[in-house]
Amino acid sequence: MHAREFVVHLTGLRAIGSGGALLPSAQRGLSEVRVLRSLFQSLEKTSLCSLATVNPDGRSHICHVYFAYSPTLELYFLSDPESRHCTNLEINSSMAVSVFDSTQRWGGRDRGVALYGACSTTKGRYAKHAEQVYASRFQAYTKWRATRKSDDEAQGLQFFVFAPKRAKVFDETKLGAGVFVVGSVRRKITE
Repeated sequence: MHAREFVVHLTGLRAIGSGGALLPSAQRGLSEVRVLRSLFQSLEKTSLCSLATVNPDGRSHICHVYFAYSPTLELYFLSDPESRHCTNLEINSSMAVSVFDSTQRWGGRDRGVALYGACSTTKGRYAKHAEQVYASRFQAYTKWRATRKSDDEAQGLQFFVFAPKRAKVFDETKLGAGVFVVGSVRRKITE
């Protein structure tokens, strides 16, 4: 698979250690395709993520949501617009997302992804698209949605879209032990 087969690109890739120092030996063998494969495999292997937002007083807030994702690396989640993380997003769209398999054990060959960007509620055709992507990942969602009653509190749930601008990928099997690869997300394909 070549980089142009992805609908998203990672630019400015750097291999760093846990302290943030550049790792020249890991940098030499770095490939955008390998990092993208690792990133998308991490997203595919788990459906629950942690997302962090900023409270109005500047303190952090974290919660967990089920998510779906698009080939353009946009993450979609369903949430109550009155929840703390969603009201935080109305004031400050900055958000960070962490995706990892919680069954990993210390000392193993670990993997995970951290994404940094902006999040907003979806409306109109974007909300329909978000719902389609979400429903294709979670087949039980369609049945659940069909059984909701008009007075059900869940009627007020909305889809949100998170568009990362930066990514940090950790995959000890594919990228090396203790190696984090960071880069900028670019969604426009150029040949």
